[in-house]
Amino acid sequence: MPARSKAQQRAAGAALSAKRGDTPRSKLKGASKEMLESMTEKQLEDFASGSTTGKPERVA
Repeated sequence: MPARSKAQQRAAGAALSAKRGDTPRSKLKGASKEMLESMTEKQLEDFASGSTTGKPERVA
Protein backbone atom coordinates (compact mmCIF):
# COMPACT_ATOMS: atom_id res chain seq x y z
CA MET A 1 0.00 0.00 0.00
CA PRO A 2 1.82 3.12 -1.13
CA ALA A 3 1.46 6.47 0.58
CA ARG A 4 -1.18 8.87 -0.71
CA SER A 5 0.84 12.04 -0.08
CA LYS A 6 4.40 13.30 0.11
CA ALA A 7 4.03 13.95 3.85
CA GLN A 8 3.04 10.32 4.45
CA GLN A 9 6.07 9.13 2.50
CA ARG A 10 8.43 11.33 4.51
CA ALA A 11 6.93 10.14 7.81
CA ALA A 12 7.22 6.50 6.75
CA GLY A 13 10.82 7.04 5.67
CA ALA A 14 11.71 8.56 9.03
CA ALA A 15 10.04 5.71 10.90
CA LEU A 16 11.80 3.14 8.72
CA SER A 17 15.15 4.79 9.42
CA ALA A 18 14.50 4.61 13.17
CA LYS A 19 13.31 1.00 12.97
CA ARG A 20 16.57 0.05 11.24
CA GLY A 21 18.59 1.92 13.88
CA ASP A 22 19.95 4.65 11.60
CA THR A 23 18.07 7.45 13.39
CA PRO A 24 17.46 7.73 17.15
CA ARG A 25 13.83 7.05 18.11
CA SER A 26 13.89 10.16 20.28
CA LYS A 27 14.11 12.34 17.14
CA LEU A 28 10.73 11.11 15.86
CA LYS A 29 7.48 12.91 16.54
CA GLY A 30 3.92 12.91 15.31
CA ALA A 31 2.93 10.50 12.56
CA SER A 32 6.38 8.94 12.17
CA LYS A 33 6.42 7.97 15.86
CA GLU A 34 2.99 6.35 15.54
CA MET A 35 4.04 4.53 12.36
CA LEU A 36 7.15 3.17 14.06
CA GLU A 37 5.09 1.56 16.80
CA SER A 38 2.24 0.23 14.67
CA MET A 39 3.85 -0.93 11.40
CA THR A 40 6.35 -3.61 10.44
CA GLU A 41 9.54 -2.84 8.54
CA LYS A 42 8.05 -4.34 5.36
CA GLN A 43 4.92 -2.19 5.66
CA LEU A 44 7.07 0.92 6.16
CA GLU A 45 9.17 0.03 3.09
CA ASP A 46 6.03 -0.30 0.98
CA PHE A 47 4.61 2.95 2.32
CA ALA A 48 7.80 4.95 1.80
CA SER A 49 8.62 3.61 -1.66
CA GLY A 50 7.36 4.92 -4.96
CA SER A 51 7.40 8.14 -6.85
CA THR A 52 6.27 11.44 -5.35
CA THR A 53 5.37 12.81 -8.78
CA GLY A 54 1.75 13.86 -8.92
CA LYS A 55 1.10 13.34 -5.20
CA PRO A 56 -0.28 16.18 -3.11
CA GLU A 57 1.75 17.56 -0.22
CA ARG A 58 -0.95 16.54 2.27
CA VAL A 59 -4.19 14.54 2.23
CA ALA A 60 -7.18 15.62 4.28
